[in-house]
Amino acid sequence: ENSSDQAEEARKQTLEKERQLGILAGTVAAQGPGITLTISDPSGAVAADKLLDTVQELRAAGAEAIEVNGVRVVANTYFAGDGGDIQVDGKKIDAPYEFKVIGKPQDLEPALNIPGGVVQTLEKEQATAVVERSDDIVVDALRPAKRPDYARSSSS
Repeated sequence: ENSSDQAEEARKQTLEKERQLGILAGTVAAQGPGITLTISDPSGAVAADKLLDTVQELRAAGAEAIEVNGVRVVANTYFAGDGGDIQVDGKKIDAPYEFKVIGKPQDLEPALNIPGGVVQTLEKEQATAVVERSDDIVVDALRPAKRPDYARSSSS
C-alpha cells in the first residue's frame, strides 16, 4: 500500500467512526432492523418510570438507537410525569407511546416479554404493549450537537 491508499483508508475509518458516534449521540438518523413497540394506555396509568424501565430493558438487550413519539433517546434523556402527562426531555408526549428501536429483533422482543418484564408490568397497569419486528426501522428524530461546557480532551 502506498501512503495515499493509507490516507484514504484512514479517512474512511474516521468518517465511519464519526457516523457511529453520531448515531449514539442522536445527531444523525439511523436505519436498520429492529422493532416497533406500541404502548396503549387508555386509563392513563402508565407513569414516566415505566417508560424509562422500557428504555433500560431495550438498551440491555442491545438497542442501538431509540425514538419515542418523535423524541430521540440518548444517554442523558429523562422521563418525567404521571400517566396522561408524560414528558421526554421536557417535551410532552401522549399515548399511545411508540418506540422505534434499532437492534437485533430476535434479542429485543424476548427481552420485553420475559416473566415480570416490561410487557407484564404494563399489563398490570391496564396498558397493552404490542411488539412488531421489522427489517427496516428508521430512527430519524435528531438531537442538536452540543459542545461540552467544561470537559476538554486530555493530552495523555
